[in-house]
Amino acid sequence: MRVTQSMLSSNMMNNLTSSLSRLDKLNTQVATQKKITKPSDDPVVAMKGIVYRRSLEEVEQFQRNFNEAYNWVENTDSALDKAKLAMDRIRELVVQTSNDTYDAEQREATKAEVVQLKEHLVEIANTKFGEKYLFNGTATTTKPVEASETGATVSANGGKVELELSKGVHIQVNITAQEAFPAGLFEDVQKVIDTLEDDTKTGADLSALLDELDVHLADNSTARAKIGARFNRIELIEARASEQQVIASRILSENEDVDFEQVVTDLTVQETVHKAALSVGARIIQPSLMDFLR
Repeated sequence: MRVTQSMLSSNMMNNLTSSLSRLDKLNTQVATQKKITKPSDDPVVAMKGIVYRRSLEEVEQFQRNFNEAYNWVENTDSALDKAKLAMDRIRELVVQTSNDTYDAEQREATKAEVVQLKEHLVEIANTKFGEKYLFNGTATTTKPVEASETGATVSANGGKVELELSKGVHIQVNITAQEAFPAGLFEDVQKVIDTLEDDTKTGADLSALLDELDVHLADNSTARAKIGARFNRIELIEARASEQQVIASRILSENEDVDFEQVVTDLTVQETVHKAALSVGARIIQPSLMDFLR
């Protein structure tokens, strides 16, 4: 086969174009630190990247849900703690005034404090987190407790507020009003008020109410134990989610990110090769007729 000058020129240009293309690809990888910039560069890497990125986004969304879960359980636990302090104070006052040495004026002062504590319990039961009531089940826009002359009207909504903290794992983050602030609690507090107000009632009548108050204190402890157990479960799931996030990020990086040191080395080699090709090509291609006449 006869090799002509045009064939030499054409082959050289094709080879230079290929060399320049490889140089551009390596330069892009160094700049972006990614193996590909478009799906056509490597369809397999691109498809795997979509799957890995979706998994990472799911984990990141669950991480945001943890903030919501912690706000629910921490605010609930704080409210229950304040309710216990109020009930402890009511019980303390009942024990004090069950002594028949208390006169009418002292009983009136005690009654006034218990009235305030009852109102305080109603306020705690109507605690809001943002624009949501904590203790009204799924009816988070409605007050769970309304004070009345005989005690209080308590919502019967027992709906569970659940948050998805891992794929397929839903955790209840609320305590209902019936669990933490049953109607019986306010009725018994009202009995204390009525007993203190009635001069015919003795210290023994007040002492008889202590058992009911103790039951409500026990219910409060049970509710706090439930919320505490859920808090611990949330922490365990969060630790697992954090590990999943690290693993997902690593796998995504291994799939898409380049080995930077290797790419820089390849780029340096390719630059040398391209320069050599340009130098040799300049000798093969004769630029004018005068070069043939020399």
